[in-house]
Amino acid sequence: MRLAVICDYPEENWPSMDLCSQMLVQHLQSECSDSLQTIKICPPFRQQFQQLPSLGQKRFAYNADRLLNRFWHYPRYLRPRVSEFDLFHLADHTYAQLVHLLPPERTGVFCHDIDAFRSLLEPEREPRPGWYKAMSQRILSGFKKAAVVFHTTTEVRKEIERYGLIEPSRLVQAPLGIASDFSLRSDHPSPKDQQILEQIGQGSFILHVGSCIPRKRIDVLLEVFGRLRETRPHLKLVKVSGQWTTSQQDQIERLELGQSIIYLQGLERTTIAELYRRASAVLLTSDGEGFGLPVIEALACGAIVAASDIPVLREVGGPAAVYCPPGDISAWVKTVEELLANPNSAPSLEIRQVQAQKYSWSAHAGIIADAYLRLSN
Repeated sequence: MRLAVICDYPEENWPSMDLCSQMLVQHLQSECSDSLQTIKICPPFRQQFQQLPSLGQKRFAYNADRLLNRFWHYPRYLRPRVSEFDLFHLADHTYAQLVHLLPPERTGVFCHDIDAFRSLLEPEREPRPGWYKAMSQRILSGFKKAAVVFHTTTEVRKEIERYGLIEPSRLVQAPLGIASDFSLRSDHPSPKDQQILEQIGQGSFILHVGSCIPRKRIDVLLEVFGRLRETRPHLKLVKVSGQWTTSQQDQIERLELGQSIIYLQGLERTTIAELYRRASAVLLTSDGEGFGLPVIEALACGAIVAASDIPVLREVGGPAAVYCPPGDISAWVKTVEELLANPNSAPSLEIRQVQAQKYSWSAHAGIIADAYLRLSN
């Protein structure tokens, strides 16, 4: 059976989405080749609006190109290739508009969260303009047509069922995994890794890995870091990935944190793993997540993890992480200060490792392969 794994454009800069599709393709090809021939699909990203002199450097041009590529170029690339495959897997539910040109009875979609549909499901919570809702409706209607929908956690499933988006019989849970780079083992760093590690130096630092979108609550992260520096003036914050918003930049300036933050992008996984191993604590201040990959990656590297006390992160981190009420600055400061002062107050290294070992990309790929084989029968 020929399975097309339909991936995000890398130019959209969602490292977690790229990692998920990469790991799935890699493990399907290496472990399930006797039953599935897996082919990765991703057309070239075309820059059109960004080529215009008056718009090229503006975010509007970038977003316009994203929409054009998703809703025009990708379908035109995919349509003539449909007959080449028996089964289709969309690695990211926000590309579900593509289901409209695929045979839905042979198509699956991986749902990481339902944020893309929030403006339709909870318009009072997330008001959006009409064009955005129309786009979201197109994606959602494609999503609903898929024969199987994979999800990361039981919490994501509950939300899907709460809004009646997908029949429960079509839902399959496939937890994410941990790449082999994330472990206790620290290999000799590459020259690039070494330069980054030298930039950080030998002092203690707290680490955040992820985007800067609203649900990540970077405002909480920055406020907590600012409070911690009142008693630990040499403490640093290492921020990996994401793009500061204007309000976050203003907050950094107001709290006078600029000289104490090291902001890094486009890192190799080996470098991120070494940062996890060296961090005094890894913080996830989100008030909403679909899974929370940094939790298990950090635990696999032996890091101490402090996470928001929300159901998804409780499910993923289990007894291996320390939890704080979402948005409660004082509670976060108190908890992290205790972890910095007494690392032994965190769950033991053994507990952290046991929790991390529950997650495997091999198991993830196996679940998805089994679902498609059942679908083909």
